[in-house]
Amino acid sequence: MNNKIQIIILAAGKGNRMQSELPKALVKVGGKPMIRWILEAIEKSGVDARPTIIVGHQRELILGELGDTYEYIVQEEQLGTGHAVRNAEKILKNQTDNLMVLPSDHPFISSETIKNLAETHLKSGVKITMATAKLPNFEDFREAFYKSFSRIVRDKKGNIVKDVQFKDATEEEKKITEINPIYFCFECSWLWEKIKTLSRNNAQKEYYLTDLVKIAMQEGRAIESISINPIEALAANSKKELEILEKFAV
Repeated sequence: MNNKIQIIILAAGKGNRMQSELPKALVKVGGKPMIRWILEAIEKSGVDARPTIIVGHQRELILGELGDTYEYIVQEEQLGTGHAVRNAEKILKNQTDNLMVLPSDHPFISSETIKNLAETHLKSGVKITMATAKLPNFEDFREAFYKSFSRIVRDKKGNIVKDVQFKDATEEEKKITEINPIYFCFECSWLWEKIKTLSRNNAQKEYYLTDLVKIAMQEGRAIESISINPIEALAANSKKELEILEKFAV
């Protein structure tokens, strides 16, 4: 599997909303930097022995924490997830046929999910495979998903037709309880071509990696998905959400 798929981790963001001077990836959950949780899951999965980390804000701290065990790519400007992945093209374009993209602030993704996502993608032969989490509601700890996560819109046959960011969603779309934690696999030749077409015409003025779902659908391409436990999708976008993560850190 190692020659067919590589993993990049998006770790260029700041930890401002968590009241931390550290890069978000180094904010601790259960006494351990969030990115360490993810790297340990990747190692256990056996998918990629040397993942690549996209760094930006205070990158010297991340390099100091992790050392030379991993590859690094610098994102000088933080213009969204799509922009981060586009920065990886010059290094990874001819290195792998498929790319898995994981955020650095979702510490509870399991090695089983990483392996399943990779195997499902390689077996399906599609351009995009993604993980989604289906919630019963947005109550209790699941309240953290309501404003921070995009919604997965499916047609009557269950096919994914759209991924919509909360800030861009209609009131009906906001009620959808299937959310996207941004765990993606892409076929690289398609990815590098389409990522250049992303625009910042959205509420946050950023290049959304999730817009690739819309592009695939406009091309009539099937999108494969796996379903994961909502706890695996939890992320830290604020001090309150960090407190939720601490409750599940074991």
